[in-house]
Amino acid sequence: MVITNPVGTNSKTRYTFLDGRKGDVNGDDTLVRCENDQVAVKGMDGKFAAWKRVEISETAVHFTSHGTKLSGVLMEPSHPQGRPPLVVFVHGSERWPAIGFYYPYVLAAQGLSVLVYDKRGTGSSEGEYTQNFELLADDAVAALDEARRVAAGRYSRAGYFGGSQGGWVAPLAARRAHADFVAVGFGLVMTPLEEDREQVFKELREKHAPPQTIADAREVTNATGAVMASHFTSGYDQLTRVKKRFGSQAWFNEINGEFTGRILRDDEADLRRTGAARMDNLNIIWEYDALAAIRALDIPQLWVLAGEDREAPGTVTRERLIDLVHAGKPIDLYVFPRTDHGINEFTEDADGKRHFTRVADGYFRLLGDWIKQDIKPAYGRAEQIH
Repeated sequence: MVITNPVGTNSKTRYTFLDGRKGDVNGDDTLVRCENDQVAVKGMDGKFAAWKRVEISETAVHFTSHGTKLSGVLMEPSHPQGRPPLVVFVHGSERWPAIGFYYPYVLAAQGLSVLVYDKRGTGSSEGEYTQNFELLADDAVAALDEARRVAAGRYSRAGYFGGSQGGWVAPLAARRAHADFVAVGFGLVMTPLEEDREQVFKELREKHAPPQTIADAREVTNATGAVMASHFTSGYDQLTRVKKRFGSQAWFNEINGEFTGRILRDDEADLRRTGAARMDNLNIIWEYDALAAIRALDIPQLWVLAGEDREAPGTVTRERLIDLVHAGKPIDLYVFPRTDHGINEFTEDADGKRHFTRVADGYFRLLGDWIKQDIKPAYGRAEQIH
């Protein structure tokens, strides 16, 4: 179990069990109480019993990438059994610091050495926040270089874990850094433009849209994608045509996606004037070829997908990963059914609104065991795709 104070939020102190249960410490109906630096956990009998703290060694690190100083923490087992694997934690698209985030501690709690760092423009790191995958990959390379230097002689193999947007960054960094492995949770093997398109398709399918509507929506996302990829400098004739053709249809006005809905609801003058400043100000490579980056790797890869991911729909990613496996790439692919982004289980209201309840049992153990090369199935309801 890991206890953390969420960084960059006003949330209470949180607990996270390795089986995915999570909640507020000392909250209503809590499983975890903490007083005077003592932790007690509620057992099956309803009684609270003290748990002993597991010590880990934490070393502050600082390194430079493209002239920008980045800050991190290297976490190592205080009493390792042999030399553990070393993993660099590559954060997703969040703007809050990664240092203090529960995820790296969940990995460290399983006997791994973990380097976590605040990405540029967040927390204690300098620079401007960006979502440019090339630059973020270079930062991750510098992070692994520093981790290898500081932990020299104390680790076995070294690689990356990337979650969500980190799934675009970690494989690219792994090739440049000559990493030994890369693990990805709920990431995508597609361009950011395709991500928007697949989100739109998933929205429509959940509303039982017929195949023809999906085909029409492809024309719409092609048009909005062209505007976005041009950084709002062109593509407006195509956008005008799809608005005229489909604008009277109900599904057209309910589209959201990553950005398509916002583009459709703005007029051309506003898009030309302020579209880039509002929707394209993070230096995203909209046509980034994630498939090429993964195809270039010959090291072991783990991919874990959420079966019903609305933010990062996994159908295309799953198909492409299976093709890579058939081509001989050393990829292990798992899917957790009935989970959304983050491998989160959920309840769903009649109107489709979801409420996350916990991380799926088995997910964290799968990550830890795979990185340690010590797979011990089963991992909850995870399905390994061959």
